[in-house]
Amino acid sequence: MKQVLAISLVMMAVVSAAAQDVPGIEICTAEKTMERRTSCLQSNIDFLKNTVTKAQLDSRQRIDAANRQIDALKATVAALQSRLDALEKKPAAKEPDKDTSKDAKPAAK
Repeated sequence: MKQVLAISLVMMAVVSAAAQDVPGIEICTAEKTMERRTSCLQSNIDFLKNTVTKAQLDSRQRIDAANRQIDALKATVAALQSRLDALEKKPAAKEPDKDTSKDAKPAAK
């Protein structure tokens, strides 16, 4: 029963959304009166301004996120570089000397 109710609510939402006027670019040359043509052109301008503003905000958010990621990666690289420098400066632990006479191969004749 809950599934039927949920499906019917979704269907009503889709039908009501389809009935709404979708904002976008309209062809204003079909309008006969100057007032309607001016209103149509202003509507197109508003739509374009809103679209550009949304795209600008989206781009700014993506750039900011990328900059934060770059800063985090720089910090990681700096930490790894300092660890590498510390390891290079640290003297290597001496391994016990192996008896080379056992491991040495006889010289070829």
